[in-house]
Amino acid sequence: MDNKNTDKSKQENTFTQKNNKESNMGAGIALGVGVGVAIGTAMGNIGVGLAIGIALGVAFGSKMQKNCLSDKDKTDK
Repeated sequence: MDNKNTDKSKQENTFTQKNNKESNMGAGIALGVGVGVAIGTAMGNIGVGLAIGIALGVAFGSKMQKNCLSDKDKTDK
């Protein structure tokens, strides 16, 4: 019986990790869009600012994702 509970908790943990990865990337893109619109407004070209913001957001989301994974690795040891 314990094996079934352990397998179920592993599946739930994997599901949660996948959702956290997606939400980190989404949060990064959302922040990047906001920053990009501000940059674009300041430059007078919202399209270019938006592209820069999305690129920064993807980079920021990726960094958050790596930090979450490395934190998880530290807690597993």
